[in-house]
Order: sequence, then C-alpha cells, then structure tokens
Amino acid sequence: MNSPTPDPVPVPYTELSADALRGVIESFVLREGTDYGAHEYSLEEKVAHVMRQLERSEARILFYPATSTVDVVVADRGKEKQ
Repeated sequence: MNSPTPDPVPVPYTELSADALRGVIESFVLREGTDYGAHEYSLEEKVAHVMRQLERSEARILFYPATSTVDVVVADRGKEKQ
C-alpha cells in the first residue's frame, strides 16, 4: 500500500539566507521553458521580478518533502496567506 504524499510546506522567503534565496530564485528562472514573452530579460532582471512577486505575496516558495525539492509558485489568492 502506498502512503499518502506529504503536502508541500510553505517556506517564507524571509526565513532563507540571502544566498539560499538567490539560489532558489535562480534555479526557478533558469529552468528551460520559463517564458517572459517577447522581451528578453537578463538574469538579474528575472531574479528581481521574482523577488518582487515574493515580497508582494504574489508568489511563494514551497518545499516538497516527497522529493526534497523547492519551487516558486504563484500564490493561491483563494487561500489565506501563510
């Protein structure tokens, strides 16, 4: 019998060191398939965009215990901020 997959755990970006936060954001923006439209942005600009989204609670960081991975996701506006 398979055990249930644990729910992702929200990680407040303010709880990460500057280096760890930068690493999470860079990993996210460097993934193949990330589309920013017709305009080309530098890595620094992409990192700054994601950082602003985290600061405005438009995005959040989740840790997935089953895979020991993290991801940046669009915040669910239907739920209370965590």
